[in-house]
Amino acid sequence: MTTLKLNITGMTCDHCAKTAEAALNALPDVTAHVDYDTATAVIDAPDNIKAKDLLKAVEGKGYGANMQTCDRNSVIADNNGAKLLVAIIGTGSGAFAAAIKAVENGAQVTIIEGGEVIGGTCVNIGCVPSKILIRGANIAHIQGHHAFDGLPLNTPTTDRRAMVRQQQEWVEKLRHAKYESILKTNPDINLLRGMACFKDANTLIIKKPDGSEKMLHADRILIAAGASPSIPDIEGLADTPFWTSTEALIAESIPEHLMVLGASVVALELAQAFRHLGARVTILARSTLLSKEDPEIGEGLRQTFEDEGIKIMLHTSPHNVSHDRGHFVLQTNTGEVQGDQLLVATGRSPNTATLDLDNAGVKTDNRGGIVIDDHMRTSVEHIYAAGDCTDQPQFVYVAAAAGTRAARNMTGEDVAIDLSVMPAVVFTDPQVGTVGLTEQQAQDRDLDVESRTLYLENVPRALANMDTRGFIKLVAEKDSGRIVGCQVLVAEGGEIIQTAVLAIRNRMTIAQLADQLFPYLTMVEGLKLCAQTFTMDVKQLSCCAG
Repeated sequence: MTTLKLNITGMTCDHCAKTAEAALNALPDVTAHVDYDTATAVIDAPDNIKAKDLLKAVEGKGYGANMQTCDRNSVIADNNGAKLLVAIIGTGSGAFAAAIKAVENGAQVTIIEGGEVIGGTCVNIGCVPSKILIRGANIAHIQGHHAFDGLPLNTPTTDRRAMVRQQQEWVEKLRHAKYESILKTNPDINLLRGMACFKDANTLIIKKPDGSEKMLHADRILIAAGASPSIPDIEGLADTPFWTSTEALIAESIPEHLMVLGASVVALELAQAFRHLGARVTILARSTLLSKEDPEIGEGLRQTFEDEGIKIMLHTSPHNVSHDRGHFVLQTNTGEVQGDQLLVATGRSPNTATLDLDNAGVKTDNRGGIVIDDHMRTSVEHIYAAGDCTDQPQFVYVAAAAGTRAARNMTGEDVAIDLSVMPAVVFTDPQVGTVGLTEQQAQDRDLDVESRTLYLENVPRALANMDTRGFIKLVAEKDSGRIVGCQVLVAEGGEIIQTAVLAIRNRMTIAQLADQLFPYLTMVEGLKLCAQTFTMDVKQLSCCAG
């Protein structure tokens, strides 16, 4: 027999606790006690019981459940009572989220890192340094481009080297706090350095930095290898000192003229940041800006960028790149473009080419992304994957959520990830925030929808900020009024969009959103005002009419 503990959620009274307790005690040879005050179940059960059977018993009564550790510090698995051995390829957010949860559920974890530092993309070369750069650049821009009387405009002298030094200090602090310190304080997570590839479905070959190799056998394997910048096949490009986002974020000088190849998230964020720092910027877009979003988003950003002096070249593709004496020349279908630096930001490709996935039978899509289901399972039963190396959206919060759920499933639970209401933010100024369906996407699914767009001259906080660039758009079903999508182009769009997420997640209608209390003056009040435009002319309302 072994002693296990469950966390139980959703109980509202002692009767709930008795109901969950009876469900557990109905299992063969199980003795359980559920305590309402601590929301835990202490269970004596046979050694061969499956954790998923315990969880299903509780969940069948309408409550949530997840495993705590047990007295033998192990999980109920198919390994005769020994600790489940979990190998994780990668050390980014998805990998660490999985490692922490797997250990909580009793597993022994080995994480494998082939690079010089742990932490993956987000903390090292992605979210953290880019948002620090964007914030600093925005502060520099505001000093010379605000609309407030009595405050003199000022173009600051920028010390890019000092900016990079401070930025990287924060990168190191956060990497230590969120990654390195976890290894030091958790003896059940072991770091193994080297490049991993599959020998077979249960065995990894780790090629260590000293040239030696190590075989690692595991009961469960999680692939969380991340992604790298995708470099287009353009004649001459590989022979030039172009930047990817990695080099751009740590560049200690500001180009005189930065050419940006790409028109998606990373390209637009960095293009505007360098413009705010004083560079002349040209964007070369294969089609339009943010072409996968509502067309009004891309058009709104185009107008903003051009107002700031950024040159936008739509439907432009280079066919040749050359570099000589610090000077780039791009030959494109719309003419020649020249500048002193080139940033290539044309997406990211999964880091799967060196993993020898065929040896394990793991299937990939045409991009090389690992195909997974909503339980993070690959085509091989005991191999899971999470994060940017998969066919899921490339967002750090998706990777972390997927990693946690993968670990729970590897250790006996049965949980899925729901990406139907997933927010996304582009950290330009104004910011882009999206969730749910655009009007076109809804129509493509045969939904009968209508939409309203509220421009920011109708939002009191935007007027007070003297910045009315952008809009808020809601998409809803015509008959029911249920909200199915929201797109915003607003100075604080990243903060606003989560309110729309909650509204869609809870199946709110336009009428219900319009009837909510929103604080005044706030930008998020624009969601209420946009909802009100479905039935009235908000121009005829008083400033904070309910």
